[in-house]
Amino acid sequence: MTVLKTSMRNFFAHKGRMALSAVAVVLSVAFVCGTLVFSDTMSTTFDKLFAATSADVTVSPKSAEDPGEAPRSGRPESMPASVVEAAGKAAGAKSAEGAVASPSVTVVDSDNKNLGPTNGGPTIAGNWTRNDLRSMDITSGHSPRGPTEVMIDADTADKHDLKIGDELRTIAATGDHTAKISGIAAFKVTNPGAAIVYFDTATAQRELLGATGRFTHVNVTADAGVSDTRLKANVAAAVDKAGGSAYDIRTQKESADENREAVGSFMDVMKYAMLGFAGIAFLVGIFLIINTFSMLVAQRTREIGLMRAIGSSRKQVNRSVLVEALLLGVFGSVLGVGAGIGLAVGLMKLMSGMGMELSTGDLTVAWTTPVVGMALGILVTVLAAYLPARRAGKVSPMAALRDAGTPADGRASVLRAVIGLVLTGVGGLGLYAAGQADQAKDGSLLLGGGIVLTLVGFVVIGPVLASGVVRVISVVLLRAFGPVGRMAERNALRNPRRTGATGAALMIGLALVACLSVVGSSMVASATDELDKSVGADFIVQPTQPGGFITQQAADALTKADHIGHITRYKQTRADVTTPGGKAVDGVGLSAADPTYAKDLRRETVAGDLSAAYGKNAMSVGDEFAKKHGLKVGDELKVAFEHGRTARLKVAAITSDEGTVDKGAMYLNITTLEKYVPADRMPQNDIMFATAAKGQEDAAYQSLKDSLAAYPQYKVMDQTDFKQTLKDQVGQMLNMVYGLLGLAIIVAILGVVNTLALSVVERTREIGLMRAIGLSRRQLRRMIRLESVVIALFGALLGLGLGMGWGATAQKLLALEGLKVLEIPWPTIIGVFVGSAFVGLFAALVPAFRAGRMNVLNAIATE
Repeated sequence: MTVLKTSMRNFFAHKGRMALSAVAVVLSVAFVCGTLVFSDTMSTTFDKLFAATSADVTVSPKSAEDPGEAPRSGRPESMPASVVEAAGKAAGAKSAEGAVASPSVTVVDSDNKNLGPTNGGPTIAGNWTRNDLRSMDITSGHSPRGPTEVMIDADTADKHDLKIGDELRTIAATGDHTAKISGIAAFKVTNPGAAIVYFDTATAQRELLGATGRFTHVNVTADAGVSDTRLKANVAAAVDKAGGSAYDIRTQKESADENREAVGSFMDVMKYAMLGFAGIAFLVGIFLIINTFSMLVAQRTREIGLMRAIGSSRKQVNRSVLVEALLLGVFGSVLGVGAGIGLAVGLMKLMSGMGMELSTGDLTVAWTTPVVGMALGILVTVLAAYLPARRAGKVSPMAALRDAGTPADGRASVLRAVIGLVLTGVGGLGLYAAGQADQAKDGSLLLGGGIVLTLVGFVVIGPVLASGVVRVISVVLLRAFGPVGRMAERNALRNPRRTGATGAALMIGLALVACLSVVGSSMVASATDELDKSVGADFIVQPTQPGGFITQQAADALTKADHIGHITRYKQTRADVTTPGGKAVDGVGLSAADPTYAKDLRRETVAGDLSAAYGKNAMSVGDEFAKKHGLKVGDELKVAFEHGRTARLKVAAITSDEGTVDKGAMYLNITTLEKYVPADRMPQNDIMFATAAKGQEDAAYQSLKDSLAAYPQYKVMDQTDFKQTLKDQVGQMLNMVYGLLGLAIIVAILGVVNTLALSVVERTREIGLMRAIGLSRRQLRRMIRLESVVIALFGALLGLGLGMGWGATAQKLLALEGLKVLEIPWPTIIGVFVGSAFVGLFAALVPAFRAGRMNVLNAIATE
């Protein structure tokens, strides 16, 4: 009980000093809890949507693509109307209704503006069915009654200010279809971000499937009292005569699970990435907490010595400090859980602004979320305070007779230096071995180990490095400020352990920033270099949405552009390949292109002539595939095309797999593909290339853009545009990561603030004496600001140097995958280093202001 009272008294006596440490706990716990609440809410939203949109039993073609994946032909897999009739006659079936749905469409308004989601969500077109009434209500107008009418979801209508009577154009693989809005339907559950348009059944079949009397799936409703499992078995038996083995039959739960699995991978990546950054914030927070308690223990040395003198045991003193940490952990964690829920709501609003609608009505706070947050916050805080608590327990009763502050342990410094050097050396060897690896998979394990060991090594050796690095920085920066600069230098050097720990907190975040900057810049530089070497085409045409295709009508429009030397089509398909030795290789990716592709993309051949691969019944293979299967030029492969017939194709060329563009691609002529795959099964163009007539590049560029004016879902780029697009994509990814790392850097800044604030309290008497002998308030504030700048630059120097080493090693592994150019983004590195100085200035504002306001006589009288 005495220990608890002492801890409570000390905790509230230093509540101002504890507040900054509490903020670190709050931020870290909030990030963990916010991530868990946000991901759980997303799961709840999708679960409700999938449960509402799935019929009791659904029948679909077995060869259909995964849920949400657009078919390469642009036409979804379908089945005859006879399956609907057979399913409706199954025992226990109340009704069966044929449905049509296609994610391979683009919908534009009368101003030719794409109405599709900008968040990567799908645009889905289909027919309006009774099953849709389970998830949607028609809020105005009526469902489509003919080919001139279309209905749209309310979210899309609100987003684009659409109303009944407005004209929409739907662009599908079968052609363009124009109709006017006859109705608007609102989701009964949250729509995460898809755009939905509905036609009547006949129009949907004709415009989306290119044939009447066919459906993409059948929705079967169960009679009262009939379970979905029983109905599934009955439907399977009923459709057996209609080719039951060719169909996939699922209950409502199975359909929902399959759809959930399709989006689950995206949500998991997002969840674990955010939790990873929360872990980094926790790691940085540990340094802040260690520093706080270390300094509090040092300042209370005399007090602790008196407690020991009147009978307190080491264990009691130790427990007293740990109880303070426990109080800090509980207080910070409780606030963190609440802040986490607020953060989750903020993320939902942010995602809504980006196009993914998430309703706060679906906010999901599982009981495990606050438990995990509280447990992590308390555990991390108590563990971080263990070393300072142990140090407090070692204070002897004689310390009550000394001035405040514990003497440094010289042996501990030597031991720390040895351990730090060993860890750093082993980590450095790991990084070197990773850079020399022959396989990226093996090298990545060495890279991960090297990063962890060098990071821990630098943290351990930080106080030893502080003495040398701070002196160097001071010579360059502080000596110009005369005596004030020298005092700032000595203050930073006074306690190297404290300076090292404070700098290490900033080092971690900046090391990751530097590493990712090097990797990102190297990726862009490598891709640009590869494009310069290999791409011969003047222009590249591709869909703006990932996974999109170029429809035949858009391809035809491109061929009519003026000032063009040639246009190249490029399609991708899959096939099962059998080698001359009889070995079957399933699901091999093939690239079908026009012969001009050999000019548009310069590929080095190991054997044969690439132009011959575009000849009759010929193809090329990559050298890795050729080595693996013992192939040579002239060998004949048995190729069973997806959705087509089997061909026998000769290997006319073996291409080098060096580089990243079309690495491992196997080429054949589009005419060869057309010979073995039916026209309605031919894949759409993934991308197209164009070369301008000699000297007419500008006119050709404009002509290509004009030819696609009616198709806003495609983008025409010259090589400069394409390189900029790559740079922007990498930049967006890095900016998102930098934003998340900003949390760790904020915690590190709090650490600098806390260190300076406690340091000012520790030096109260000293500050009073300096003021008494003539140091002005302005000089005092400048001294504290310069001390802060030096500490920040120390952490930045270590972090940026470490991060560049990590990034350079990572680039060597990427070189194994073709990204061979190492580029150090010096403007970013220098900008971050200079920015760290401003971080130090900002962190020192409050401590410097408080120091300047001290009463000189009271400060001198302080013990």
